[in-house]
Amino acid sequence: MANHNHFSAVLIVLLLQCIQLSCVVGVSQPTQTGGRWELLLNNTGVVAMHMALTRHNTVVVFDQTSAGPSQYKLRRRFGGERCTSAHADNIDPNCYAHSVEYDISRNEVRALRLSSDAWCSSGSFLSNGTLLQTGGHGSGSRRIRKFRPCKDHHCDWSESHSLLSNDRWYASNLILPEHDRVIVVGGRRAFTYEFVPKMGKGKAFDLPFLHRTFDDREGGNNLYPFLHLSSDGNLFLFANRDSVLFNYRRNKVVKTFPRIPGRGSRNYPSTGSSVILPLDHADRFRKVEVMVCGGSATGAYRAAGRGRFVKGLQSCGRMVITGNTNKWKMEQMPEPRLMHDMLILPTGNILIINGAKTGSAGWGNARNASLRPFLYKPKNKPNRRFSVLKSTKIARMYHSSAIVLTDGRILVAGGNPHRNYTFEHVHYPTELRLQAYHPDYTEPKYDGLRPKNVSIHYAQGDHGIKYGKQFTVRFKLERRRSGVLEFNAYAPPFTTHSISMNQRLLKLKNRNTEIDGNGQWISTVVEAPPSPNVAPAGFYLLTVVNGGIPSVSRWIRFINS
Repeated sequence: MANHNHFSAVLIVLLLQCIQLSCVVGVSQPTQTGGRWELLLNNTGVVAMHMALTRHNTVVVFDQTSAGPSQYKLRRRFGGERCTSAHADNIDPNCYAHSVEYDISRNEVRALRLSSDAWCSSGSFLSNGTLLQTGGHGSGSRRIRKFRPCKDHHCDWSESHSLLSNDRWYASNLILPEHDRVIVVGGRRAFTYEFVPKMGKGKAFDLPFLHRTFDDREGGNNLYPFLHLSSDGNLFLFANRDSVLFNYRRNKVVKTFPRIPGRGSRNYPSTGSSVILPLDHADRFRKVEVMVCGGSATGAYRAAGRGRFVKGLQSCGRMVITGNTNKWKMEQMPEPRLMHDMLILPTGNILIINGAKTGSAGWGNARNASLRPFLYKPKNKPNRRFSVLKSTKIARMYHSSAIVLTDGRILVAGGNPHRNYTFEHVHYPTELRLQAYHPDYTEPKYDGLRPKNVSIHYAQGDHGIKYGKQFTVRFKLERRRSGVLEFNAYAPPFTTHSISMNQRLLKLKNRNTEIDGNGQWISTVVEAPPSPNVAPAGFYLLTVVNGGIPSVSRWIRFINS
């Protein structure tokens, strides 16, 4: 009898805990299966040095025009002259595409035409979905390009008559809260920043922070600096091992942060990666935390030039950049890593994918490909945040990239540690295969938990959601898990060289939820971000997340007026 009473008491406690946590009896919690890999195409024709998802669900992929012939031959040169089968045309780079547009639904690519060299350039999306693309090498070092995607998929690159003030090779850029204004920072031997369109006197502005962080013996180590927009409107700048909070309107450093602990560097050519962790309505988007992972050991760039490949950095640092207490909190990845991509998944977790374990970035400067992605869960307790996912068989080394798609898959492409397309007698041949990584949340066993038929409803006549205003999200849900429904808005980035420019995820506020009579259709009133400091105007991916299981994302637009 005593045992029976004890069992009953324990059962009551468990039921009370379950009610408190909004449990659903019979619904299992997700387990980490590691996901799976899928080969999409054997040949994209062009190396994915740069990649970006457009609002018409295509992906812009491009390489350097100075890499010689690609694997996508054109019928006509830029300008109209025919490309023949003659030997001269077969080796003429102008008879080959250096950019393609990948149609996700059709699993096909079509050629685009780049007229200047975009090698190691930077990019941001404007509020109308146009990709603004800046800098590059040689003929492209001061160029401003635009790609405005269209429904009929007949769009192509255009070039502005305006030029950048300085050469921008290995520079970073970021969309600002001001309407369609972009800041471009750094570059090889460019210790300045400037604006597109131009601001002030229309010139480049000196940035002493870049002078201080430059390491001439190691190829710079402050190229492709990490840039993140804080919700107070200032910029977080990280280069080499140092970081500052920068007021670009006043050309003034307003805060200098502690140096990230440990030796080595985090920026090109040491090439670690960085994200701004999800911003949350729960604290009114005031807490801003950045994360920097991996990179190369001190001296790795010079050692690689002598054929010695030094183990990369294994550490990650997290730091809250708002408030008065700013301190790096360090933790260890499962393995050393460099040249990797860090992507924010629709769930708010971080995927670390691609790259190598030893060496540095540059032509043939790395060995020991990192074939296993890592999953990082920011909200878990320390030492319980990392897990190792299913390994790929394709090395993704220098000049590879990855992006998140609307259905939650990860598109992975590229890899070319050679000046030209090289397929034989090298450690890591030029890689043209296109893959998709399917995270575990895409598995069929979670279909009953996945929100379906998601639609977004603006106020009548509006072409977007104004800041602080409300909109309605309607969707179908067969089974609700743990009572937690999240509405996450994701800014798709421009990715290149392990940096995902402008990437951010916002956890939006659920104001009211109504369930239809059959209990499966749900309408939720959601509140837009409060200002362009939190979310610069433009197109985002809105995802409904049911206890860790995301819906297919839908495009949403935040507008100033």
